[in-house]
Amino acid sequence: MTNLSLLHHFLGIGVIQEANNIFIHQKKYAQILLEKFGLEGCKPVSTHLIANEKLKKDDGNEAVDSNLYRSFVGSLLYLTVTRPDLMFSGSLLSRFMQKPSKIHMGTVKRMLRYV
Repeated sequence: MTNLSLLHHFLGIGVIQEANNIFIHQKKYAQILLEKFGLEGCKPVSTHLIANEKLKKDDGNEAVDSNLYRSFVGSLLYLTVTRPDLMFSGSLLSRFMQKPSKIHMGTVKRMLRYV
């Protein structure tokens, strides 16, 4: 077995090792997501979900591209590896993958701005 020194990256997850702790992050992956979905110039938000907003399966709004929505949500779910605070929101939004609307897409974009 060979010692290859300290671990810096593993499966897209950055690792910072110090004497008494280990910190993992997905900063590079989050930056790639913002660029991929055209959100790199938008303002960040302090919360990822609006408190009183109730998401419904059939909310009467125009449908959006379900493939794009799935890509958004899948990317957010991968971020939950290092960001457990996104788990509830990501799993909530994954319920609407069958027939997403503009409200669902707006909520996903808000979550990406939170990241």
